[in-house]
Amino acid sequence: MVNYDTVLIRYGELSTKGKNRKDFIRKLDQNIRHMLKDFPALTYQRTFDRIYIRLNGEDPEKIRELLSKVSGISSFSFTEKVPSDLNAIEEACLRIASESGKHTFKIITKRHDKTFPLNSDGINRAVAGEILKATDLKVDVHEPELEIRIEVHSDFTYLTSEKIPGAGGYPAGINGKVLLMLSGGIDSPVAAYELMKRGLDVEAVHFASPPYTSENARQKVLDLAGMVSVYNQLRMRVHIVEFTDLQLEIYKAAGDPYAVTLMRRMMFRIAEQIAREEGCLALATGESVGQVASQTLESIACINEVISMPVLRPLICVDKVDIIDLARKIGTYETSILPYEDCCTIFDPKNPVTKPTSKKASFYESRFDYASMVEECVKNRTEITVHPAEAEDYL
Repeated sequence: MVNYDTVLIRYGELSTKGKNRKDFIRKLDQNIRHMLKDFPALTYQRTFDRIYIRLNGEDPEKIRELLSKVSGISSFSFTEKVPSDLNAIEEACLRIASESGKHTFKIITKRHDKTFPLNSDGINRAVAGEILKATDLKVDVHEPELEIRIEVHSDFTYLTSEKIPGAGGYPAGINGKVLLMLSGGIDSPVAAYELMKRGLDVEAVHFASPPYTSENARQKVLDLAGMVSVYNQLRMRVHIVEFTDLQLEIYKAAGDPYAVTLMRRMMFRIAEQIAREEGCLALATGESVGQVASQTLESIACINEVISMPVLRPLICVDKVDIIDLARKIGTYETSILPYEDCCTIFDPKNPVTKPTSKKASFYESRFDYASMVEECVKNRTEITVHPAEAEDYL
């Protein structure tokens, strides 16, 4: 089989960038090195369209698991590095095919070095001919059991029999910072993952209502922040806001129908102030249109009007089933469904308004001094930086 000694990383979407391409690739390189910081033997080489990592004896399986979490990588392969000589290429490919245990194969060549004596098709034919002569394998160009990929460069050629999909997107942090409203449910951790994939650095704000919400609910949010931070960021700063007094005033002033609308308007006001203090360029939520009363278009418009900062909603048109599937994929689902109530569910209104108006919302808000309470919430927040697998240490 392939004697893995090098990881070949492909950029994918980054290759479409123009003048900023170098900045994006440099950031990806930094993120990869940070993700693999516990493997000191690794050495790196960055080129125009690839990053090469020499394993130098490090465990390929551990490297594979971590690289799959790095956004900005289109795909990667564990490869064998051989001299850019046709005989050496044929010999290595024959060994890979002979030891594969497969019955059909296909050769795929990319010739980066245009001075190599044969073009890509010529290399395909030469290598396939050697395999056909020496083994019982047959060529199948449509659905082969074995694909041997050859990348020819001026000094060395890289061989692999596997192309591993990457996370795609852009390197986390390259496109600025956002403040995500992290509730502890299924949706917001998935939103965090999607934001990171688009190159955003994500901080979070969580609204707690002690003693109505428990320490377990608070811990659940920190655990989720730690889980999702593994996807390239490797840390997430969480701002915990105690919302109890303000929430109780809202229910006194507005009663049942408008309570959720006012609560969300206050959350957005608080989040915007925190975001500006922390240098965030936008807010973000895990909202999906029509999913609950506060996520109808009328509600979104009424809630949004109290702030001027942009709000990113990466799940706005995603079906709940698809959100759950993605939560399972990134490993947050089982924690998200733990039965610890957050501040949005403990005072669950029986008849929430689905088409609130600005006039009525403003009228109810005029019944109490919410501005000073918002300022207190911002001022007295708790800030915690959570790292993967360490969230339990921060309670």
